[in-house]
Amino acid sequence: MDNSPSGRTVVVTGGTRGVGAGIARAFAETGAHVLVCARRPPEEPLEGVEFTPLDLRDPPAVRAFFDALPRLDVLVNNAGGTPYRRLADADAERHARVIELNLLTPLTASLAAYEHLRRAGGAVVMIGSVSGARPSPGSAAYGAAKAGLENLARSMAMEWAPEVRVNTLVVGMVRTELAGLHYGGPDGIDAVSRTVPLGRLAAPSDVGAAAVFLASDAAAYISGASLLVHGGGERPAFLDASTADRPSDKPSDTEE
Repeated sequence: MDNSPSGRTVVVTGGTRGVGAGIARAFAETGAHVLVCARRPPEEPLEGVEFTPLDLRDPPAVRAFFDALPRLDVLVNNAGGTPYRRLADADAERHARVIELNLLTPLTASLAAYEHLRRAGGAVVMIGSVSGARPSPGSAAYGAAKAGLENLARSMAMEWAPEVRVNTLVVGMVRTELAGLHYGGPDGIDAVSRTVPLGRLAAPSDVGAAAVFLASDAAAYISGASLLVHGGGERPAFLDASTADRPSDKPSDTEE
C-alpha cells in the first residue's frame, strides 16, 4: 500500500452532507483521492471530492462501482440514518428498511471492496453510533442495526486480518445542518450541548479527524476496535435524580 496521503484512494459512502461530508473533507485535506457515493449529489460541491451517484441498496450496482475503481485503500461506511419512528407506529417492513440501510449496505459495500482493500493492505472504517449500545426509543431499528454493525466489524477484522484492518467509530451527537430537526433549534442545541461533558456537540470535522486516524499508519496495530467519539459520554440519569450529592442542612460528621 502506498501510504503517502496523495497516493491513497478513499471511498466515503453517503458522503455528501453532515458527518459524511466532514469525513470526505478530512481525507481530501490529506491529499487523498476521495470519492463519495450516494443517491443524490451534494447541494454544494465538496472541494477535492469526486461524486458518483449510487444506490447502496442495489448490490449489483455497488459491485459494478467498486469493480470499476483502479484501486482502493480506504472504505468509510458512513451512509445511514433514520427518521424518528416508534416501533408500534410502523410496520415491520418499514423498520427492516432502516436495518437494511444501516447494516446490510455496509456489508454489501465492504464485500464489493474487499479484493481492492486486500491488495492494497487497506482499511475499513464503520461509522457506528452510541445508539447501538443503549436503548434508542424512537429509533430502535437504527440502534439495533448499529449494534450489529459494530459486531460485524469485529468479525470482519478477524476474518480479513492481516491484510485489511476494520474498525468502528462510535459517534455521539453531531451538530450538522439537520441538527435543529433533532434538537429543536438553537436553544435546544444549547441545552443538549450542556449534557455533554465536553460542553458541545461534535462537529463533522471531529468525526473526520478520527476516521483519518483509524485509516492511517498511526493506527497500524488497531483493528477490531471501537473508538468512542462522543465528547465524554452521557451523564447517568440517576445522578440527577439522586439526593446523595446535594448540599444538606445537616452538619457533617467532622463539624464541631
